[in-house]
Amino acid sequence: MDNTKKGLNTLCTHAGDLEDKECKGAISPLYMSTSYAFMDVDVKRYPRTFNTPNQEALSKKVAALEHAESALIFSSGMAAISTALLGFLNAGDHVVLQQTLYGGTYALITKHFERFGIAYSFTSGWDASDFESEIRENTKVLYIETPSNPLLTITDMKAVAKLAKKNGLVTMIDNTFASPVNQNPIDFGIDVVLHSATKYMGGHSDICAGAVAASKEHMEKVYEMAINLGGNLSDYTVWLLERSIKTMGIRVRQHNENAMEMAQFLNVHDAITKVYYPGLTSHPEYDLAKSQMKGFGGMMSFELDKEIDALQFQKELRLIKPSMSLAGVESTVVSPVETSHARMDKIAREKQGISDGLIRFSVGIEEPKDLIVDIEQALKRVR
Repeated sequence: MDNTKKGLNTLCTHAGDLEDKECKGAISPLYMSTSYAFMDVDVKRYPRTFNTPNQEALSKKVAALEHAESALIFSSGMAAISTALLGFLNAGDHVVLQQTLYGGTYALITKHFERFGIAYSFTSGWDASDFESEIRENTKVLYIETPSNPLLTITDMKAVAKLAKKNGLVTMIDNTFASPVNQNPIDFGIDVVLHSATKYMGGHSDICAGAVAASKEHMEKVYEMAINLGGNLSDYTVWLLERSIKTMGIRVRQHNENAMEMAQFLNVHDAITKVYYPGLTSHPEYDLAKSQMKGFGGMMSFELDKEIDALQFQKELRLIKPSMSLAGVESTVVSPVETSHARMDKIAREKQGISDGLIRFSVGIEEPKDLIVDIEQALKRVR
């Protein structure tokens, strides 16, 4: 039975497993060696060339989950993003990026691409027409993020992919917020799928990793850049990440369920002025999200009443943790202006709609009623 016919949880559990031929253990063995034989072998293995046994096995799992032909595992999400972009862009090329974007990606582009001789432009919105108006003769890549960080905007993947193919361009997507559980961009025509595997793939706030998945042809370009930049992941962390992905399907579906309940609660609360969550019918791209997502995810953002101090509110939380990252089993909140988008200047943040009072909420797998109690007590303290 091939992977295309297997269910999600089966792929999470079994795709790319390494067989323990010596002891017949139930899980993949861990190969910690950083030095392998070079004579009389079919493959010359070395960690930086992404082909140790554990690296290869996990890459197969990620490829299967993203309906891709091939994949690579990296040391961080930014290692994956930077390697993929530089694998397809040369001096003199141009890339069009979605306006609403993760702050780390924005910083990479705006602080470094000019010195590499790579031109870039950001769209005015996130519709396909916004990308079309920015395409130039030297454009090579269209880059999107949907749902976006931190405003959860939704981009029409099929429309962007169609536009790219019409113009002979490569499409890339940051699929971190959705995860392969909720969204498979390759099915909509996107070429290269990127992840901060630190998030839902890792899922326990104890792993830093990234991933790229695409066709074998596209992954050749990523691989050629990857072995030179050296953003490989240690085999022990690769092994831990494989362990985590085994439960990703179950975890993310619980995140989805809890986030919907929390979004509905926040959406009618008198201390909350706005909620950004694609599962709400009030979300401007709700119908689009419903058409291309299998679940709406565990991420949302909301804005407090202007009279409430966002940082003080977070300090008063007792169960929900103010924390830098996201997508762990525990619920966390963060101010994007202090963390993920701190490297963007205030004008750029405001242009994206990221206010000082915006709070990003990563809904965990706790009981929603307990999360509601925590939010209510924090609001009571600061109002």
